Amino acid sequence: MTSGNDDHARDTTGPGEQHARGGRTDPATEAFLAHRNLLFTVAYEMLGSAADAEDVLQETWLRWTGVDRAAVRDERAYLVRITTRQALTRLRTLGRRKESYVGSWLPEPLLTAPDVAEDVMLADSVSMAMLLVLETLAPTERAVFVLREVFALGYDEIAEAVDRSPAAVRQIAHRARAHVADRRPRGAVSPAETRSALDAFQRAVETGDLQGLLDVLAPDVVLVGDGGGVKQAVLWPLSGADKVARLLLAGLGRVAGSSSLRRTLVNGRPALVMCLDGELDTVLAVRMDDGLITGLYAVRNPEKLSRMDAETALSRQVV
Repeated sequence: MTSGNDDHARDTTGPGEQHARGGRTDPATEAFLAHRNLLFTVAYEMLGSAADAEDVLQETWLRWTGVDRAAVRDERAYLVRITTRQALTRLRTLGRRKESYVGSWLPEPLLTAPDVAEDVMLADSVSMAMLLVLETLAPTERAVFVLREVFALGYDEIAEAVDRSPAAVRQIAHRARAHVADRRPRGAVSPAETRSALDAFQRAVETGDLQGLLDVLAPDVVLVGDGGGVKQAVLWPLSGADKVARLLLAGLGRVAGSSSLRRTLVNGRPALVMCLDGELDTVLAVRMDDGLITGLYAVRNPEKLSRMDAETALSRQVV
């Protein structure tokens, strides 16, 4: 493989642009496009940002075009390795950006198709609640967990991707798995349960029913808002059902005449989107535990809402 600088000098176009030239797709482009949704999903799960995941894919493409494909035994593993290394580099940069972020940072929500929800493991791994759990892992731990638990890569493959020995990767995987298990939602929650809770939540906020809202919120529910310093949002997590319910009813009450709520699929799970004067304003995802809402994640930063106008393809499989 040639250096990253050589890759940039040789070709800075993406695979779609190359395909457009002459209407023919070369083998390298075909291989990349066949794995693209999977590679995007790997990068997104590691970064929680679709914009950064797209940048990682561009870097992956640039490096892939410089590879001697005759020496590549497994294209999927090789591309995942490039993507993982680029995502790890980006993840460390992203960490520094988050330190200066205004208020709480939430992952970028994605509008997803029903097929994502049907893949239970994929839907769980990209849910807002799980992405926030993954945020508590160190970069290498996050990469190892995602590659092992979500994409079922072997320890040898992961070791090559993160530049560790297979024995070290086993230890990291064990540590990351225990860490995630302690923090992930308790028990499996079906989409039907989430839809039911969201329907009750929506009815309560639309009618100003405080008790109805308290009935669906866990006593220790936490509300996290992400306005990115651009839109008004709670700067720090707010906890407690009564505080959260009263804040929501007061805030939504002020815009009742110009707002609307509707349910959709976000990151593979049912969620609510709020529009103000017909324009998308907030994406509200939830975490469910034991039938009650324990986490409310309100993304209002306009820069993070660009993926809500069209479905994003996510996959654990090759096309």
